[in-house]
Amino acid sequence: MIEVVDDADRTIVLQEPARRIVSLVPSLTETLFALGRGTALVGVTRYCTEPVGAVERLERVGGTKNPDCERIRALQPDLVVVNAEENRREDFEALQRAGLTVFVSFSHRAGDVAGLIHRLGRLTQSEAAAQRLGDEVERELDELGRQAQMRRARVFCPIWKNPWMSFNQETYADDMLRLAGGDNVCGDRPQRYCTITLEEIVAADPEVILLPSEPYVFAEKDLPSLAALRMTRAHRPVRVHFIDGKALSWYGSRTARGLRYLHAVLAT
Repeated sequence: MIEVVDDADRTIVLQEPARRIVSLVPSLTETLFALGRGTALVGVTRYCTEPVGAVERLERVGGTKNPDCERIRALQPDLVVVNAEENRREDFEALQRAGLTVFVSFSHRAGDVAGLIHRLGRLTQSEAAAQRLGDEVERELDELGRQAQMRRARVFCPIWKNPWMSFNQETYADDMLRLAGGDNVCGDRPQRYCTITLEEIVAADPEVILLPSEPYVFAEKDLPSLAALRMTRAHRPVRVHFIDGKALSWYGSRTARGLRYLHAVLAT
């Protein structure tokens, strides 16, 4: 028998390792492949796009916010992986009512990720792979910790436009920026995902602007709408970077390389 406690403080019990898994969390779909358990996945969301070349074969069960719970039930999974933020409570409750075993993840910090990977490793009998992945995350955190006095930069990182939105210090994305050497100018906002104005960002005077590829796909066409920020330090000299949004927000097997990537971007 396997017992782990998920991020909703619920005890998850499996009589044997999970052999049929539905993942409603794109980053954890990728992580399960990294653990060598891609063959156990029987259903994923339409947003589960990694690893390319492997995930395409899997049954799609809807989106993260509108999964087909009846289709999931019909797949007879012995484990469903969800996230407390990416997925809806009503879908979580529907899956529970259907008698399915649901593991809830909710990583607020990069430091939470190794433990999450270890628990997924236990649930899927892939402890050795989980140890390797977890150790990689811990090594990267240790390395960045030794560089605690690195030059830091004030960063503006929008995640949406019309309206402009960013994130505060209670999010995984903020922690990734902080560890990589960035101080989020929206970090002290009261809402985890906050609406802001460009006038407020001008007043905050960021030194670096990061434009991620998700959830909103920022591209060159969006630069004119950011013209008001040309008077900030990010444009003296220009430090405006288009970045891979997965490095910022996909936790799990991508965390260590995401930290390395963001640190390299902020160092330029």
